[in-house]
Amino acid sequence: MFFSIIIPVYNRPQELSELLGSLEGQTYGDFEVIIIDDGSSKKSEAIANGFENRLTIQYHYQENTGQGFARNYGMKLAKGDYFVFFDSDCIIPEDYLNILKSNIERHSLDAHGGPDAALGDFTDLQKAINFSMTSLWTTGGIRGKVVDPRKYQARGYNMGFSRKVYERVGGFRDPNQGEDIELSIRIKKKGFNLQLVKDAFVYHKRRNDYISFLKQSFSFGGNRVNVNRFHPGSIKLVHLMPLFFSIAFLVIVTAYFYNKPMFIIGSVVFGFWTIAVFISGTVANRSVKVGFMSIFTSYGQLFSYGAGLLFKLIKR
Repeated sequence: MFFSIIIPVYNRPQELSELLGSLEGQTYGDFEVIIIDDGSSKKSEAIANGFENRLTIQYHYQENTGQGFARNYGMKLAKGDYFVFFDSDCIIPEDYLNILKSNIERHSLDAHGGPDAALGDFTDLQKAINFSMTSLWTTGGIRGKVVDPRKYQARGYNMGFSRKVYERVGGFRDPNQGEDIELSIRIKKKGFNLQLVKDAFVYHKRRNDYISFLKQSFSFGGNRVNVNRFHPGSIKLVHLMPLFFSIAFLVIVTAYFYNKPMFIIGSVVFGFWTIAVFISGTVANRSVKVGFMSIFTSYGQLFSYGAGLLFKLIKR
């Protein structure tokens, strides 16, 4: 099996260097790397050229179109039997491709998605953000922790599919509004076997500051509404939970002025949730500081996602 690894990049050359370094250490060697520089002002050509003698690599620069369409361009250039997509802020464990190949063969996969995790040397904020994005106390249950791997909707930071899928289904329809989830749904509707491969995880850096994380979470909420435009019924109860969480929080705060018993009950419920996030974040990262920061990233993620979904629903 020959893999084509396709990586869109936009103004993140240093992170791309770390990603390529991790690919250099893969225990399975039958793959090529295709870098699509999507209109960056900080180009990554020098980084890609530095790996010419260590990887089978192509670098292509194009005017900015968005990551979905950048991936489409990469697929047109690909020679592999199976396409794998990573975001430029990921680091790949050395046995990733071996694990993926084994699962493709064992489960007759046509497509896959994988979870993400944090490395020990990530910043405390990145670890807290990772907790918020993967924890069952937030919306993490839909990002790599589903009970039935066949129900997983792959995300662009770690997903892939066969050339046959590409030829039958096509590429990404949207540049950057839940384009990965939309394509996952389309792949399944065509009868292909897409599953979560839990062991094929990547280390995902995500955002480096809190405000960028909130903006990203806001866009994620809006993206779900955009996916629903292509596939009505895509907004499930689990996707509405951050909105319900936000409304409930506002109701409880307001209850302080007109219904003290409701305020007390609500405060106990939210207090329990806050303590659970703190303990879980602390244990998961072996750090009280990260556990404390996880409270702010978890509240921020849920509030922002809910606001983004509501804003897009009203706009639609």
